[in-house]
This record gives sequence, structure tokens and C-alpha cells, in this order.
Amino acid sequence: MVSFFLSGMLLAVAADKAPVFTDPAKAGVEYALQGEYAGELKNNDGGTLKVGVQVISEGKGAFSFKAFPGGLPGDGHDGSDPRPGSAKLVPGAEKAEIDFPGIEAAITPEAIVVTKGGHTGKLPKVNRKSPTLGAKAPEGAVILFDGKSADEWTPANLTEGDLLGVGVTTKKKFGDFKAHIEFRTPYMPESRGQGRGNSGVYIQNRYELQVLDSFGLSGEDNECGGIYKAAKPSVNMALPPLVWQTYDIDFTAAKFDAEGKKTADAVLTVKHNGVTIHDKLVLKGVSPGADPKESAAPGPFHFQNHGDKVAYRNIWLVETK
Repeated sequence: MVSFFLSGMLLAVAADKAPVFTDPAKAGVEYALQGEYAGELKNNDGGTLKVGVQVISEGKGAFSFKAFPGGLPGDGHDGSDPRPGSAKLVPGAEKAEIDFPGIEAAITPEAIVVTKGGHTGKLPKVNRKSPTLGAKAPEGAVILFDGKSADEWTPANLTEGDLLGVGVTTKKKFGDFKAHIEFRTPYMPESRGQGRGNSGVYIQNRYELQVLDSFGLSGEDNECGGIYKAAKPSVNMALPPLVWQTYDIDFTAAKFDAEGKKTADAVLTVKHNGVTIHDKLVLKGVSPGADPKESAAPGPFHFQNHGDKVAYRNIWLVETK
């Protein structure tokens, strides 16, 4: 009886667990509606309005969205505050109706269609890709992961599709470098905040460049592209979950004199999906949760395990010292 009772409890917990998807083909209609839309709407006075919209799936048929004047973040947005809104899946249909005063509009997998309001027209869906996606390692680069072997990491954690998993640390240690990293967050529509596709790239195992499903969020220091608890990205360039993204990192390590006194802070430049989000950022100290203190010694990369199915690929660097 005890065994049967415990088994029932475990099944109930499993049934209540928030869904996680790593395959877009199995993610369903709500995932198909999530994403970026951009274009021009016609004003009632005959003019046009250029706008970008990010639609975020919140699970169980609910969506939130942000409308960005001028275009999408990193691609035309004029820097003004986006206009938030919500939408609801239409039962039995591949569309969601937008709930916004004075507007009649629907989200489909192909476009947002606005039929009534101050502006009308279609905003086609946009599937942006990082311009550095698939970047080839230059001659002399250190290949950390090319999909063939995880021997450069401990443990050698290969996931489905010959991808590198989380909770891994490089066997080699590095000082100054330029690096390329590709990552993908899972689709977790009913999860929120730090529980939604969380990992982190620890540089020298000292400074955390956050990895998170931050699509449509404001872009804080604990969100994707942030230096954890230290610096927020200049623009939130997070793409939707299950879309491969890139970090291109230029890192100069902290410097110390013969007595071990720090003479220069570490400096970091990061491009997220091809857009500079940190430009020669001075790192005053290690991130919370980092293992070692700052020193002249080189350090490894570590990809944080936060319990989520984040995957990595095409990782290489060029040592610059």
C-alpha cells in the first residue's frame, strides 16, 4: 500500500509539472503564434506607422505582447517605451485575438492582422537569425565544441542532437580571448522568470553572462545578456525560445602585480545576436555564485546547470595573449 501510494503521488507531481519543449515541431500552435512581427500599418489619415511586435506565449492559451515604435529591438526601435498588451487563443483555431481597447486584431502564424482601430493592415512574421550564426573558427582557434566530441569538457555532457548540455566546465583555462558561443533555450510557456530556460556562461568561472529565455522582457542584469547582478544589456536582443542565438565575446582578464595586487579590472565586450550589448564593460569583481576569487591565473568556461534544458553548440575561441 505504501509503494502504491507513493507511486500515485509521483504521478500527480509529474502531471502538474510545467511543460518543456526542445523540438519546435512538437511545441504546438501557441509556439507557432509566439514570435516577432514587423512592418507598416496604415493610419486613418492616410499615413503609415512602422512598428515591431514581440508576442510571448504565457501558456494555457494566454499571450502577452509588446509593440515597439519604429521596429523591433536592435532593428529600428526608436528607444521609446513599448506598448504592452495581451491576447487569447481562439479555441479550435490557429489564431489569437488581441485584447486592446478600440482595436480588433488577430495573431496568426503568418502575420498580425489589424482590422479596426487607429491603424490597420498586416504585420508579417519575422524570423530573425543572428548574423554570426554558424560562424567558422579561424585558423589557430581553440575548438571547444563542434558537435563531434565533448572531450574538451568535464563532464562530457552530450544531449539529444549531439549538442552540449549544461553543468560542464572546460578542461583548459584561458586569459584574454575572443570567443564564439551558440545557445538555445527551451520553450517553457508556463514557467516564469529565472525558471524559464535558465543557464549562464561563466567566463574564467568568475563572471556570469546570463542565459535565459528573456524574449519580450525588459532586459535586466539577471536576464539574457546581463552580467549577473552587475550590468544590464544596452538592448534586449533575446530571440524566442528554440531559436539558436549567439554570443560573441571579447574578454581582457584582470591584471595583477607581482605582489598579487590588482592593477586593472577585467574588460568585456559582448555581441548578442550580432548587436553590441556591452561595450568595453569594466568588471569590478566576480559574479555571485562564482567559485574562485579574481587572480592572475587563467580560468575555465563553465555553463551553469539551473535544471533547464539549455543546449550549446559551435563553441570556439582565439587566445589574444
